[in-house]
Amino acid sequence: MQIFLKRAYEDPGPQDGLRVLVDRLWPRGVSKQEAAIDLWLKEIAPSSELRRSFAHDPARWEDFRKGYFAELDGRPDLVEILREKSAAGPLTLVFAARDEERNNAVALKEYLENQGSAGRWGDGRS
Repeated sequence: MQIFLKRAYEDPGPQDGLRVLVDRLWPRGVSKQEAAIDLWLKEIAPSSELRRSFAHDPARWEDFRKGYFAELDGRPDLVEILREKSAAGPLTLVFAARDEERNNAVALKEYLENQGSAGRWGDGRS
């Protein structure tokens, strides 16, 4: 499974493979042609309530991750779409957030890479 992350404002590249926008809203100021998005899976984005409570505050990152993981647990059909796509080749999760270390795409990548691991999220980790 090769999953990459890239901001919507960065140029697409051949190494990106399938480019999936994982934000609920289209990135401001980016045309569909510039973004070169293959799939817009806005339903997998965190709920509006969770996004608002996080407000990109680094102090709320751990709570956001846990809440988003719980939401993803309730959306196995959408998670399976990404798992299937990543099994077919490189997958790039595209996002618009300025913070490249704490955003929904980072959490989603972590979830996809760790889903099914023994003791995942119940082993005392944040």
